[in-house]
Amino acid sequence: MTILSMAGSSGALDPLPKRKMSYFSNRYVVGLTVTAGIGGLLFGYDTGVISGALLYIRDDFKVVSENSFLQETIVSMALVGAMIGAAGGGWVNDAYGRKRATLLADVVFTIGSLVMCAAPDPYVLIFGRLLVGLGVGIASVTAPVYIAEASPTEIRGGLVGTNVLMITGGQFLSYLVNLAFTEVPGTWRGMLGVAAVPAIIQFFLMLLLPESPRWLYLKNDKAKAIAVLAKIYDPDRLEEEIDMLAAASDDEVQPEKSVSYFDVFRVKEMRLAFFAGAGLQAFQQFTGINTVMYYSPTIVQMAGFSSNQLALLLSLIVAATNAAGTVVGIYLIDRCGRRLLALTSLSGVIISLLILSGAFFLQSTSLCGLHTLHGNCGTSLGWFAVVGLALYIGFFSPGMGPVPWAVNSEIYPEAYRGVCGGMSATVNWMSNLIVAQTFLTVVSAVGTAGTFLIIAGVAVVAFVFVALFVPETKGLTFEQVERLWRERAWGSDGSRQSLLAAEA
Repeated sequence: MTILSMAGSSGALDPLPKRKMSYFSNRYVVGLTVTAGIGGLLFGYDTGVISGALLYIRDDFKVVSENSFLQETIVSMALVGAMIGAAGGGWVNDAYGRKRATLLADVVFTIGSLVMCAAPDPYVLIFGRLLVGLGVGIASVTAPVYIAEASPTEIRGGLVGTNVLMITGGQFLSYLVNLAFTEVPGTWRGMLGVAAVPAIIQFFLMLLLPESPRWLYLKNDKAKAIAVLAKIYDPDRLEEEIDMLAAASDDEVQPEKSVSYFDVFRVKEMRLAFFAGAGLQAFQQFTGINTVMYYSPTIVQMAGFSSNQLALLLSLIVAATNAAGTVVGIYLIDRCGRRLLALTSLSGVIISLLILSGAFFLQSTSLCGLHTLHGNCGTSLGWFAVVGLALYIGFFSPGMGPVPWAVNSEIYPEAYRGVCGGMSATVNWMSNLIVAQTFLTVVSAVGTAGTFLIIAGVAVVAFVFVALFVPETKGLTFEQVERLWRERAWGSDGSRQSLLAAEA
């Protein structure tokens, strides 16, 4: 554990006074963030494109149109791959660095995209989805950590949020592609195959970028670490950052071997940090976001709009709202803080889900009923449901979109950051898988109104969780965040107790 000596214990968790940087004051940082964020673009594009492609895959493969479980598997197999990729990606990050992990993700994603494009049957398509998921899973761990470790403290949340903006931008792009390919033969093949392009672009751009300075310093490659930091900070600030890294390195209890997944649970403060981080990731999914993004065209059809093209167009509006809300989140996250932003976001999500549930309940009890799904009846209530979806995204995207990824990129010590980031991302993908694999089944069992009401209940639990277990990390250095967890675990004498626990 890192122990950073600072004068005055009463102000131990106060942000350090320093010359503040703005988001665009350093072109190098912006370029690094955008390049690393292409991983988020891949993540978002895959999330969005499958929802539109599925409408046409059903048309091409009769067995898919007749089997809802096979439809869910086509969506969910990427999530299985992402779970595996995220779990292994944490170890790859710590062992081989953030840069090599990103390059690996790009290669695997590209191969998967080409396999999907050429798939002769649904089962080869599912294999391609697995490969794409592996790449997305590795990228989902790597990009936030890489950006956070190269970011000045005062804008770290917003820069990590840029990765989430790339995710939402990828989703928006996917719906544009969905619409563009609606009249092209073999529509879904083009939708899925074009995903290889950004992965190839990121691969070559990453070859020009350095490794994370904090990872280099941890691996005792201090000269390279300082050379990278010199491109980020002015000379005065550079000296301060190097001093903090040196103090952290000198006082850190280095593990004799690579940190394992089980090591996370042996130290009390690590358990607390992982519980908070993994809980945020789980609730991000269980409050319904990727239900909306994966199945938004299907939800729009449930709302009474039968045209594939109209469903995709309305979903494009939902994706645009998601991207716009993320921009608001980037602006607010380093001003209002992570915790307040998440609580406000969840409050709006609960209200929006209740509106959605009410819209579908009213439609199901109208003269038209849900049995007129492919007719024009109930269009007014359908528009009400679409407005509810847009409100949901508008509340979710500024808070529960970026906050879980930002918090997980900054709450773990350097030696644990890759492993814990991978584990928490795996929780995210596992939760994502459960939602994707069960959503249509739950809708069939309890109806659309009941499904959204259940999700609203989960959002209430999420609100309580954030209020009780997630601390504010706005403006804190990595070392100050470590101290925060030690004090939560052991009280004011946290440093000594932590050392004793580590030695044990």
